[in-house]
Amino acid sequence: MTAAPTFAARLRGLPDPETSPACYEGVAFKRAVAWLVDVTVIAVICALLVPLTAFVGLFFFPVMMMVVGFFYRVATIASGSATWGMRLMAIELRDGDDRPLDTTQAFLHTAGYAVSMMMFPLQLVSMAMMLLTPHGQGLTDSVLATTALRRRR
Repeated sequence: MTAAPTFAARLRGLPDPETSPACYEGVAFKRAVAWLVDVTVIAVICALLVPLTAFVGLFFFPVMMMVVGFFYRVATIASGSATWGMRLMAIELRDGDDRPLDTTQAFLHTAGYAVSMMMFPLQLVSMAMMLLTPHGQGLTDSVLATTALRRRR
């Protein structure tokens, strides 16, 4: 029986925060701004969808925001390893081998985000982790061995 890889081993392909701090500089703030951009985009999409529901969607607007937001995040992360807000802020999600997230990883990352948003204390823990951990990982990032980095050319 082999031992599970250590946390550091799961992040073996990512830049080291000690030797490459520029890759992580300002990422927590950029993630916050990207989140605001994404929520705005999702709200606009939902507002455009409401007339298509014969305005019944107004009664379920928060649920619509969650559903549209889930699909938006999975689709944008799967297609470019970043939501539109992240792209605007020049950050991207990478897996532990420094590869862009694939569709499965995008789905799992979005599902983890959704769970943490439904249980607000988890979101607080996630935000604290982004500010305090060397790789700036949130709770979902830590579980999936992903992280957000400044986009590199």
